[in-house]
Amino acid sequence: MTLDIVTADTLLPLRHGFFGRAGGASSGVFAGLNCGYGSSDQREVVALNRARVADAMEVASDRLIGVHQVHSADVVTVDAPHDAPRADALVTDRPGLALVILTADCMPVLFADPEAGVIGAAHAGWRGALDGVLGNTVAAMEALGATRSGIRAVIGPSISQSAYEVGPDLFETFVAEDEGHARFFANGAGDRLQFDLPGFGLAALRAAGVGDAAWTGHCTASDPARFFSYRRATRARDADYGRLAASIRL
Repeated sequence: MTLDIVTADTLLPLRHGFFGRAGGASSGVFAGLNCGYGSSDQREVVALNRARVADAMEVASDRLIGVHQVHSADVVTVDAPHDAPRADALVTDRPGLALVILTADCMPVLFADPEAGVIGAAHAGWRGALDGVLGNTVAAMEALGATRSGIRAVIGPSISQSAYEVGPDLFETFVAEDEGHARFFANGAGDRLQFDLPGFGLAALRAAGVGDAAWTGHCTASDPARFFSYRRATRARDADYGRLAASIRL
């Protein structure tokens, strides 16, 4: 089956993609292109799925470089294949390396400054986004020669505000950092609120000085045919859930 790859014109001409679940070898709750070794899926099947992503990115499997994601604001600079460190974003200026991050409702964010020859990829849930992982990624790219005004950033398929119900504790956490963050929350049923994660991500990118920032507009939680979703799996009481890949290379 053909892979389902969402791309963004603003990241062209660089090879990149936000991969949906179609075209993978996994079955059951992981049916499709589950790329997460952290899931309980069969490791050899996940390896096959990741090899399909590498093929689509036109790199060898060992050139598909990721991190051990921990919902942090930490960024690593990559210049060769490595054992995955604990971090949530990567940057590089080395051609032939495909950066990859995994998500299942959190924001996958791909960055590029084509003129400077610098790229980045970040995993940003609410915690990482609030702690500054997106701004830190921009700063790490700048250290490699990128310019903030020259960086283009695209948020891929993520949970949308209408699907992201949260409690008042999360609201309080955000407004404790900045009262202006209240604008990313809408009233829901009872004491529930709806959090705009992609909206918060876009604001963080613009605050970091990114020249062009956008969201693809795809909601992971609302489209089970195309995307894995932690929130949807939790509500269905599934034993586990698949992880989506997003990748970019010079």
